[in-house]
Amino acid sequence: MSQDHQESTPSPASDKHDIEKAVPAPLSDRSPERPYSIYTPTERWFIVVTASIAALFSPLAAMVYMPAIPVIAADFHKSVELINLTVTVYMVFQGVSPVFWGTLADYVGRRPIFLSCMLVLTVACIGLASTPTSDYWLLLVLRCVQAAGSASTVALGAGVIGDIATRAERGSFFGLFSVGPLFGPAFGPVIGGVLTQTLGWRWIFWFLAIASALCFIVLLALLPETLRQLVGDGSVLPSRFHRPLVPLVGHGRQGITTERPPRVSFVNPLRILTYPDILVLLLFNAVQYAVFYAIIATISTIFQSTYSYLNETEVGLCFLSSGFGTITGGFVIGKIMDRDYRLLKEKLVHEHGITAGAPGSREAITHEENFPIEKARLKTTPIQLLICVACCAGYGWCLHQKVNIAVPLVLQFVCCFSVMTIMNTTQTLLVDLLPAQGSSVTACNNLVRCAFGAACVSVIDLILTGVGVGWTYTILALISLSTSPMIWLILWLGPRSRAKRCARNN
Repeated sequence: MSQDHQESTPSPASDKHDIEKAVPAPLSDRSPERPYSIYTPTERWFIVVTASIAALFSPLAAMVYMPAIPVIAADFHKSVELINLTVTVYMVFQGVSPVFWGTLADYVGRRPIFLSCMLVLTVACIGLASTPTSDYWLLLVLRCVQAAGSASTVALGAGVIGDIATRAERGSFFGLFSVGPLFGPAFGPVIGGVLTQTLGWRWIFWFLAIASALCFIVLLALLPETLRQLVGDGSVLPSRFHRPLVPLVGHGRQGITTERPPRVSFVNPLRILTYPDILVLLLFNAVQYAVFYAIIATISTIFQSTYSYLNETEVGLCFLSSGFGTITGGFVIGKIMDRDYRLLKEKLVHEHGITAGAPGSREAITHEENFPIEKARLKTTPIQLLICVACCAGYGWCLHQKVNIAVPLVLQFVCCFSVMTIMNTTQTLLVDLLPAQGSSVTACNNLVRCAFGAACVSVIDLILTGVGVGWTYTILALISLSTSPMIWLILWLGPRSRAKRCARNN
């Protein structure tokens, strides 16, 4: 083994079997000749955008279906409650399936799992579009298969970002990546309403089948393998199956080395739930997601009952406010996270009189293992949470008083903006804490938050009927506010949990 390679790869990695030791050394320990990734900034943006396109199908397949529920119920001669069961089973598999796919992607590679998911989604959508109206059971089964194919793409994309971006860059990359998954809540109901009204509900699934098939072709042609256990920093030439048909990125820079981090054994992803700091983060994020989903799930019914002059198309357009709020929040918080990381690192360098990555500074505060990443990421989260709480309560009482429709739409925008900043922050921090298990930890995040979201959606109509819209959203706001101590618990618990994991690995 060459001296250069010895300097760029942590020496303990060769004889450690834990998955957390399978990643190359942090950026601060690598020589200038061997950056964290061989891809240029433009190439990394291209990879993230490609992954983001695939990730839009998880929420899109869920939301585009919503406007067609009454029509599907009539065609299948079933009650709306029974058709709503297809939404419930979709959410269940949306939460469970990424645990399998995401963990597999951390072992066999991102690219083959991306392709497998899109293929399963395409086949399921073709089946749904062709389902006879006499076979309600088949509709249920294929909705489960559809969720199994689409839901994991978000976890896979998070793994890709962990593969190619350092902590200092991940905020912006997650901001860009989130645009794809947020497209569904913003535009899915509008697309579904138009297709149902003009071509019929089956064309919702034909549309998804065509779009997912095109995405499969794009991924097959352009997406490179990024899993660091297979390709290292990207310079290791993977097997033919892991290579894109059209090598637009990294061309000429692959194959310059055959050295790669050691392969790791298959690890139970649910083990992640035993890490105290990770568990607190997952619970904190799940509550905010439940509040977010409660707002999204009730837009149609509340706005139709409150503003009776709205037609179905206009009600669908009301989703755009929340959609643009989440998209804007994802972009803005990405820049804020990168700025906060940079400023805190500069502050620590100035206070301690050291230079990040300087010889002999392995145990310095600026080292990846010692850097207070929780403090950098969660700096603005308390403010974001307070904004979310205030807007959520105000949103409910404005609807209760039936004020001008512009007011609740603005509050909806701000509330969804702030919720998205919180969710993107926690997602980025999760990948920061377990970069070698980026897909697995994102899958666990998806599992926990989908469980909370499904529980909230299942009771939200009962709460609305019992106490009214004003008190319903006040209760949700108070529940969200009650999680604020978790922020300081993470700040206190995080460094201790990371130190224990590091000591166990060593």
